[in-house]
Amino acid sequence: MLDEQAKKTLLRKIPHGLYICGVKDGDDLNGFTASWVMQASFQPPLVVNCVKNDSTSHAMVKSSGVFALSFLEAGQKELAQNFFKPLRRVGNKFEDIEFYPGPETGCPIIKDTLGYVECRVVGAVEHGDHTVFVGEVVGAAIHREGDPLLLESTGWNYGG
Repeated sequence: MLDEQAKKTLLRKIPHGLYICGVKDGDDLNGFTASWVMQASFQPPLVVNCVKNDSTSHAMVKSSGVFALSFLEAGQKELAQNFFKPLRRVGNKFEDIEFYPGPETGCPIIKDTLGYVECRVVGAVEHGDHTVFVGEVVGAAIHREGDPLLLESTGWNYGG
């Protein structure tokens, strides 16, 4: 029998960085705070990005086949918080945040971050309430040096 409390406690101990995932489908843009992200291959360079199935961004990634991850710096908790809100309730999450279109995918990239990777979806695993999108890194740039923002440093939980 599964011990629910032990499962929740231990799964929340898996370390995660925080990223703003920028998505684009046609002229529509969106972004969300992503934490279930990791590198998955050197050759070709692959990352996995888990996206909630019932989100606006999920439909956009599935349709367009592209996404970009802007790497947040330690101390950028407020920026991460801005992109936790569902698009349907808050309108344009980018309104006061400077971004530019990625040169390879056109996905929004947040200017005030450590840098970014742009990805083309090369696979997806659809089980549970999140889809695991496998993205091949097709573009990357560094904006500045710094330490990444980690989920554990925010006091938030997303897991368990």
